[in-house]
Amino acid sequence: MNLELYTEVALNIDIPEENLKKGDIATLIDFVPHPQNGEEGCVLEIFNAIGKSITVVIVPKSAIKALTENEILTTRLLETI
Repeated sequence: MNLELYTEVALNIDIPEENLKKGDIATLIDFVPHPQNGEEGCVLEIFNAIGKSITVVIVPKSAIKALTENEILTTRLLETI
């Protein structure tokens, strides 16, 4: 999968510690090598529906996917932990 920086991607996994769910949209802001030659990581910035930054997370590249033209965006309430 060839992804460009500053594009929107979707999570393939839940990240409970950040209250993020599979399907949430994020902006890809950087790639980072694994410190022990494992899977490359992706730095993601998560925004709320009105564009305010919520958090920044690092996930393995396999935890994200490119958006496609046959998908639609939706909203959900961000539950506070």
